[in-house]
Amino acid sequence: MKARKSMIIIFLNCLARIGFAQDVQYSQFYASTMYLNPAFTGSSELTRVGINLRNQWPGLDQTFLSYSAYIEHFVPQKNSGFGLLINGSNGTLSSLNNIEVGMLYSYRLRIADNRYFHFGAQGSLVSRSSNFDKVILSTQLDIDRGVILDGGGNPVFDESKRNFMDFNTGILYYDTRKWLGASAHHLTQPQISYLDNASNKLAIKYSLHGGIRFNFKSGFINDYFNNTRQERSVSFAFNYKNQGDFNQLDIGTELYFEPIVLGMWYRGLPTKYALPNNEALIGLVGFSLADGLDMGYSYDFTVSKLGWRNAGGAHEVSMRYSVNRDVSKNRSRSVMPGFKY
Repeated sequence: MKARKSMIIIFLNCLARIGFAQDVQYSQFYASTMYLNPAFTGSSELTRVGINLRNQWPGLDQTFLSYSAYIEHFVPQKNSGFGLLINGSNGTLSSLNNIEVGMLYSYRLRIADNRYFHFGAQGSLVSRSSNFDKVILSTQLDIDRGVILDGGGNPVFDESKRNFMDFNTGILYYDTRKWLGASAHHLTQPQISYLDNASNKLAIKYSLHGGIRFNFKSGFINDYFNNTRQERSVSFAFNYKNQGDFNQLDIGTELYFEPIVLGMWYRGLPTKYALPNNEALIGLVGFSLADGLDMGYSYDFTVSKLGWRNAGGAHEVSMRYSVNRDVSKNRSRSVMPGFKY
């Protein structure tokens, strides 16, 4: 019994490192900026609602699905942004599930003409669960015959669900062309082990992100009544993340030729673990419509040892609606540069 319990603890530690050492990530992380950094809350100075959906490695028997939904609102009189964020994920291996509901707040500080700092914080209630009846222990493997034996059982798991509070914070600077932000997630390092006598704290995730935008000469579109200005720009950005023993760097560019958005990202940073999701080329196409609707689709082309043919890459879709975008254009507001997706 002691040997079996030791093997289970080892398995759970490995499972936690693979499944939880890194948070859910989106290729279109600028389509859900509050998840990237709480300081982005209300930075558009609009009321926005949106969703993100991601299907990772559909070519494998065990896939990973994640989703995000949010709403944010800015109150100019208070220089404050408020947001509600819901994140979820499901891994078919042992039915690993995660759901997070968070409340966000940010404060905008004007330091000069068209130069701002945002300070943000987030408090969340998180629930993690798994079905360990599907776990196959090493004692069930008959290597000689190549079969899985019955009777693994589940005699030692203290519980299959964990609930805890989580806290994140961040800071953001921007002007008319540049932005730079930093965030820290899981400040209290909550306990995520499913065994009461085992310790497995969720490591703090640090992120440093920023970029620059170059505007081209505006074009014009004839809408039968008058000529409407057409925005044209190109942006370059990066996002570096570190969590425990894991790190990752994303670098990319985005061309906005209103209403079309085209983007390209490279995700990769060599580590001693050679993680299969650590290297990918990401292509993106999107539309930013005048009525406030933004839609984006991206595909991750896996270039790591996992292989594109084996894993099937990753599909991701985002939708966002900005309420009263046209009305907001008529009032004085800061327009933050940045990626749309």
